[in-house]
Amino acid sequence: MSTQWTVIGVVVAGLALGAAALTWVAPDSGVEINRPTPNFRAIDLATRDSVSLEDYRGSVTLVNIWATWCLPCRDEMPSMQTLYDSLATRGFKIAAISIDEGSPEDVTAFAEKFGLTFDILHDRSGQVERLYQTTGVPESFLLDRDGVIVKRIISAHDWNSEANRSLIRRLLDQPGGS
Repeated sequence: MSTQWTVIGVVVAGLALGAAALTWVAPDSGVEINRPTPNFRAIDLATRDSVSLEDYRGSVTLVNIWATWCLPCRDEMPSMQTLYDSLATRGFKIAAISIDEGSPEDVTAFAEKFGLTFDILHDRSGQVERLYQTTGVPESFLLDRDGVIVKRIISAHDWNSEANRSLIRRLLDQPGGS
């Protein structure tokens, strides 16, 4: 009987040590509301330059992770464009990051077809999906001027709704802290 208790004690201690080690070495998720979002690098298809989240610091930014083959992504793009058209002059930006594995020209053609004038970025590496721990597309993150996540939406969304416009106007009226 004492051997059984010894084995149970060793197993429980091992589990506790394992859990403590995972907690200690696990990376910070970085994708929680009211926390700064992780930095990324992607190609701006308009300029062919590499850009990062740091390039959007100081602006209220909608980071939208999408793909050309995604039907819900196509559905939400017009509302994003309308929102952008009405608030861009106040400092609102959209960083729409395509995760398409294909040609950048296909992504550019998609943006032209839909008349998108906000920033179209491309990340074929999958880095953005890993950093932002996405579960699919579209997935969006609304950031304040300091890059802190204010809202996260998984699935297509009407970004031009009055509730979203009001939230973004409030964020635009707040100064950045950094």
